[in-house]
Amino acid sequence: MNKPITTADAQPNNLDAYWMPFTGNRQFKKQPRMLVAAEGMHYTSHDGRQILDAAAGMWCVNAGHGRREILEAVKAQVATMDYAPPFQMGHPLAFEVAARVARIAPAGMERVFFTNSGSEAVDTALKIAIAYHRLRGEGTRTRLIGRERGYHGVGFGGTSVGGISSNRKFFGPLLNGVDHLRHTHDLAKNAYSRGQPEHGADLAEDLERLVALHDASTIACVIVEPMAGSTGVLVPPKGYLERLRQICDRHGILLIFDEVITGFGRVGKSFAATRFAITPDIITCAKGLTNGTVPMGGVICKNAIYEAFMQGPEWAVELFHGYTYTAHPLACAASLASLDLFEAEKLFERTLELQPYFEQAVHSLKGAPHVVDIRNIGLVAGIEMAPRPGEPGKRGFDAFLKIYEKGVLPRVTGDIIALSPPLIVERPQIDRIVETIGQVLRTLN
Repeated sequence: MNKPITTADAQPNNLDAYWMPFTGNRQFKKQPRMLVAAEGMHYTSHDGRQILDAAAGMWCVNAGHGRREILEAVKAQVATMDYAPPFQMGHPLAFEVAARVARIAPAGMERVFFTNSGSEAVDTALKIAIAYHRLRGEGTRTRLIGRERGYHGVGFGGTSVGGISSNRKFFGPLLNGVDHLRHTHDLAKNAYSRGQPEHGADLAEDLERLVALHDASTIACVIVEPMAGSTGVLVPPKGYLERLRQICDRHGILLIFDEVITGFGRVGKSFAATRFAITPDIITCAKGLTNGTVPMGGVICKNAIYEAFMQGPEWAVELFHGYTYTAHPLACAASLASLDLFEAEKLFERTLELQPYFEQAVHSLKGAPHVVDIRNIGLVAGIEMAPRPGEPGKRGFDAFLKIYEKGVLPRVTGDIIALSPPLIVERPQIDRIVETIGQVLRTLN
């Protein structure tokens, strides 16, 4: 393990300056939960406890923590070249990572634009979609369609197409020309589904309603998470994505899969698009791309989209978009090492092998106090609890704190406990995660 961390090292004297994201700052700063080291399946807390990571950090540490191969790759790269400008210049690793990502993407999706996060990847994808239609003489196609309960990051574009009300309500009208499909969560028909729910394919027809309302000539794209993660693990109903693809094709609308969470093995294939055998026009990715080691995201496009931009003089800029840290050398080094690990250790295949055991374990919590639904696919699961009257989200937060106190780190979203352990998780660790949650559920009021 890493060298011991003393309390003096781990506990800063002043917590005031750091404004924490998606966190109750006042509560946290009264009772801080500090993580000071990580290796394999575990974090070390500031008080020296081993915390079993049941969330892969934040859906991103797919190969486990502290992987020596990634560390050595990043160290070697920073010693060789710390930074290279991405505008009008290149460096070899950027092209190598793009080729590796294209190799595991669905057939015909071989063009990769790099960003620094999932949020940037989404905003990039939305801009590419609008620009693509304009280049083809359909400049009226500017409308963006998201989905209720969708999460697409925190940029203005991603927040606008996102459908989680608490993420939207404080920030004004956001972008104009945005609409939303109905979400697919149906407790009455699909509670305790194992894998894809049976009911809900017809919900894709909601897109036809929006086409009738706005006219297809105004719609640029539809963006959905194949499996909605941050809203509480909503697995697509059987046939839903297929019908969404058909409707988009019928009306010339681009289909974007936000695979920031589902990419790189989480559902048992390189991408959910591959798992569900549906090829979108654009895929956004991040998180597992570098195993969470260095921030990086990407936008994977069908070849035809890229080719639409390749016009005019060869010296002219085709897409006026990019970031100072696009394809950062350290991120590229981390990504290549991560992709090597995924392949060498067959982690995508391992996810499918573990899925039945993981599924049986999490569904053993059916009937536990407060639980109203359990859903799963690959190595991800959502355990939904009934909210306390007048206190939505409070039972979920209390569960999170108690589970952490018992040495396991899950994710919590509202009253839903979300599990997404690193893909190196072992069966006894799955047992411990589920047993700990069960113990906590029996103590909640």
